[in-house]
Amino acid sequence: MLLACIKRLEAVVEEETEALEAHAPADLDDLNRRKSQGLLELTRLTRGLDVAALDATVAIHLARLRDKLARNQQVVALHLRALEEIDDTLTQVALAADSDGTYSARTSPRP
Repeated sequence: MLLACIKRLEAVVEEETEALEAHAPADLDDLNRRKSQGLLELTRLTRGLDVAALDATVAIHLARLRDKLARNQQVVALHLRALEEIDDTLTQVALAADSDGTYSARTSPRP
């Protein structure tokens, strides 16, 4: 059960990471929901788990999941920074379009 949960979570994390890296259309809300559910399930399954008692296969998959989550975190952070930059640019453009120039600095001296 634990191994199946880890594998499902690995697949979702990998799908999201690949979609963001490829700038491919993806249902990010669905991916985020599935990732959150998988992490919750993993948390519940590992509560009180003796790490020393894990078999090698589960330990390998957990390590691989940790690496995929770290990469996913980097890609998601980069995506969010890009969205913030786009938002800032659009805000500046909207403000510039609304301004009539009354209070802006002059770019050329008066004749």
